[in-house]
Amino acid sequence: MSLRLAIFDCDGTLVDSQADICAAMDAAFVTAGLVPPDRNATRRIVGLSLPEAMRRLCPEGSERDHIALADHYRDAFRTRRAAGQVAEPLYEGIAALIEELAGAGWLLGVATGKSDRGLVHCLETHGLTGHFVTLQTADRHPSKPHPSMIEACLAATGAAMSETAMIGDTAFDMAMAVNAGVRAIGVDWGYHHPRDLVEAGAEAVAGSIAELRLLLKGME
Repeated sequence: MSLRLAIFDCDGTLVDSQADICAAMDAAFVTAGLVPPDRNATRRIVGLSLPEAMRRLCPEGSERDHIALADHYRDAFRTRRAAGQVAEPLYEGIAALIEELAGAGWLLGVATGKSDRGLVHCLETHGLTGHFVTLQTADRHPSKPHPSMIEACLAATGAAMSETAMIGDTAFDMAMAVNAGVRAIGVDWGYHHPRDLVEAGAEAVAGSIAELRLLLKGME
């Protein structure tokens, strides 16, 4: 039997973390003495590595400014987590889908703009860590849409590109899948419009967990 690999984005796909991300971003800009970006703009950069996100949110800044903003963001997020203010709730039905896929023999991975620490904390909080065999984060890879994270998932699992799907909510996820030569499946409950996902290369966009299940079922 061939190995089937489902690689999930985290923020906006597995968990709804926009409130925490926006709050940390606001705090980062205030610490730097800058006006925080519009929250719609912040949601648009979710999934990128922090330096790349800061380049887009503060294009007039220098590279030093972007690095400082990224550091301020990390500090703000850690402070919120330590204070018990980070929620990152799972989207309804995600836990059951992960359990179902694992039980059906799928290999599962994550490719995310989160840090190693942030991803592990998130998965442990929801009791999902044991279901994922490969975790790839911005700590060890170029920013999406570079294919590095997906390539690492393929290398770690031995799955073929034709048997692999990248599931995500942003155009960055879909473009990364296209760049890596794997199937690109979007979800519409995250932070980018379905039109953006299709334009970036999504072969389909699921409007519900049930639709996502059927799309993955089609690969079996």
